[in-house]
Amino acid sequence: MFQGRSFLKEIDFSKDELLYLIDFAIHLKKLKKEHIQHKYLLDKNIALIFEKTSTRTRAAFTTAAIDLGAHPEFLGPNDIQLGKKESISDTAKVLGTMFDGIEFRGFKQSDVEILAKDSQVPVWNGLTDDWHPTQMLADFMTIKEHFGHLKGLTLAYVGDGRNNVAHSLLVTGVILGVNVTIISPESLQPAHEIQKLARNYALRTHSKISIRSDLNGLENADIVYTDVWVSMGEESQTAERIKLLKSYQIKQKVVDKIINKNFIFMHCLPSFHDLNTEVMKEIKENYNLNELEVTDEVFNSKNSVVFEQAENRMHTIKAVMAATLGDLFIPKV
Repeated sequence: MFQGRSFLKEIDFSKDELLYLIDFAIHLKKLKKEHIQHKYLLDKNIALIFEKTSTRTRAAFTTAAIDLGAHPEFLGPNDIQLGKKESISDTAKVLGTMFDGIEFRGFKQSDVEILAKDSQVPVWNGLTDDWHPTQMLADFMTIKEHFGHLKGLTLAYVGDGRNNVAHSLLVTGVILGVNVTIISPESLQPAHEIQKLARNYALRTHSKISIRSDLNGLENADIVYTDVWVSMGEESQTAERIKLLKSYQIKQKVVDKIINKNFIFMHCLPSFHDLNTEVMKEIKENYNLNELEVTDEVFNSKNSVVFEQAENRMHTIKAVMAATLGDLFIPKV
């Protein structure tokens, strides 16, 4: 049922299919920990196209492919003529004759859609400006590992509610039966079409949606999630974003108000929680801030699962690649 399909956005798969992939990833994680081989993609060739830089996505796709017995080939901005000297459609047709599957991490959602249509091989979205589906599988796998279930939990996202992660969390959470609260300044709240899409799914799953601008919505959270205030390509808006989001920083006195003391803190990374990066040193010099979206205290607290979340990128990506490209028997879900 997954064979030959692409994963371009979360709504490409049903609730049951997403849950299957999460459970399959948990199984693959167990095999990895027990050093049991699972080469479901033996001798397959995988293209990894990166317009945007990445640590976790590149490492996760590379190690996942190798563990599955495949051969990954990295194609960065200096390696491929995507849309510059050669159209995306022509590039897709060429790559489709040489590779069995393609990962794409870039800017335009339309680009990954064209790759999938014209390559005629499975294509996996490693991130676009609109959606981040592989991140969502890792996030909800992490949540399920900690709570044992998803339905009925409450996830509160704080920060830039218009970015791809916020949009994906809202839609995916509701599909999976999770209650989702987005806490953002009014000018940075999720796009209306995304809110409408999420509310349509909520009618089926009975998830609750709350879009608000005050931090009081955090007190009932089981999961607190934040992301960077300035996404890739938006660096010119740094001053404006800091002004808008400074009061939305996740700090200890904020999370102390959460009723469930076993809540988990999540972040898709990278995070600007200390001064150990060049970016934060510039922020310190220009804005006199030591931390941005989350304090170091919360980031490194016992409630933080950010590094488990990062590891789970590999396991969930492995599940998607194996299910869509591997010769597996998967019962209908």
